[in-house]
Amino acid sequence: MVVRLFASGLFATTLLSAASQVPAPQAAPAPATTASVPVISVLLRERANATQWFSALPNPEQYGHGDSLLRIAIAQRVHRFDYTLEMGNSAELMLPTDAVSPVAAQGQLGLGGTYYAANSNNPNPAAVSLRQGFLRYHLPGRDKSTLRMGRFEFFEGQETTPENKTVLWLQTNRMAQRLVGNFGFSNGQRSLDGLDVKVGGTHWDVTAMGARAVQGVFKMAGNEEMNVDVQYLAYTRSAANGNVLLRGFGIAYHDGRTGVLKTDNRPMAVRAADHHNIRIGTYGGSMIAALPMGAVTGDLLVWGVGQSGAWGVQDHRAGAIAVEGGLQAKTFTTQPWLRGGWLRTTGDNNPNDGTHNTFFQVLPTPRNYARFPYFNMMNSSEEFVQLIDRPTRQVEVRTDLHYLHLTAPSDFWYQGGGPYDNKAFGYVGRPGNGHGPFSTLYDVSVDYAVTKQLGLTAYYAHSFGQSVVKAIYPVQTGANYGYLELLYKFSKPLGR
Repeated sequence: MVVRLFASGLFATTLLSAASQVPAPQAAPAPATTASVPVISVLLRERANATQWFSALPNPEQYGHGDSLLRIAIAQRVHRFDYTLEMGNSAELMLPTDAVSPVAAQGQLGLGGTYYAANSNNPNPAAVSLRQGFLRYHLPGRDKSTLRMGRFEFFEGQETTPENKTVLWLQTNRMAQRLVGNFGFSNGQRSLDGLDVKVGGTHWDVTAMGARAVQGVFKMAGNEEMNVDVQYLAYTRSAANGNVLLRGFGIAYHDGRTGVLKTDNRPMAVRAADHHNIRIGTYGGSMIAALPMGAVTGDLLVWGVGQSGAWGVQDHRAGAIAVEGGLQAKTFTTQPWLRGGWLRTTGDNNPNDGTHNTFFQVLPTPRNYARFPYFNMMNSSEEFVQLIDRPTRQVEVRTDLHYLHLTAPSDFWYQGGGPYDNKAFGYVGRPGNGHGPFSTLYDVSVDYAVTKQLGLTAYYAHSFGQSVVKAIYPVQTGANYGYLELLYKFSKPLGR
């Protein structure tokens, strides 16, 4: 079945891809007293997807579809200023027309159904959008201190570039974009219109950002702003010779789309009558540590946040915590890395008490933490183990096993990564029906760096549905998702 699904996806479209945490390539800053020539950068991402979703019918929903993304940027440094202009062409190919169930609880049956619904039931949507267009000023004598204005991508938790490779991998793959990111795995992706300020030294960084979100993500047309804004302030410091990275941060979020139905576990009539704004403050901190211990390197990651504010007419009180650790062998040629972790975010077991307790994930890149993106970190409890290995310098193999539960059984099973247009809330929920056990997820990926410009990825995942899934999809309680992808990128100075 998996082979046949992959074949249908490949037949339907060209191959598509991209690493969700990696922005489009940009020109490296020239020395502050000189002017550089413009640099043109190209990123082409092609992915062929194959999905077999859970089902309440005798015949499971299965389909293939393609994603295609082309981003072309021009960037230049002129003395203390640099600018970037970048256009993106996003297209979905041969989306399924029957992957949205008429039964509300069953909803959109995988990414194909989500893309189809988000683009006005168009099976082949495509659009050209301004992905980035900003001007940045570098303070005299402090090139790490900048002021940027315009349209840009923002990666919360990735304000610095650690020299320690273990810390850098954990920052990029297991810390950044939990709450604010560009949703790079999606085909529409996310940009922000606003400004950010960075003031930094050798071992520290202060970043402040305020912006409005631009539509995109699952919607191909990504030019229009939404009535959604976010502000961010963080202090990051490297310690212990670069082996430890500490961060404290705060995020203010406002959703003024008062005509959009909120996704929570209150009765439909109550939610439909709630036209008040959402205003949420998120406050927290994180730590990443790489610990040399002779023949192995240990790692520790801790992340925690609290939330308060207003969820429409309700008070909002929520929180989340994650703890992860691992050991990476240094005596083996391939240096295998075994890791495990635990996550718990709050849910809401009482929809009638006037307080919304479901943790809200703001504007994240959820796929970094849910590689089969049928869940996110809202109302979620999770234990996982993962193994990462590099058989060669060009190949990375990773396999994960996740045990997933709903923290509050009377709340929802949530999906999504935040607002993507002015009509859709951005998160969807399916009822937990009083069940806690959600699913067990196994996945495996192989990344092959063919050259510095060309990369290939193969990914496969299987979900074993538990009580929550079985109550909604009683016939087919398992789901499969896989893709093959190609990523090509290059940068070249013009005139050379």
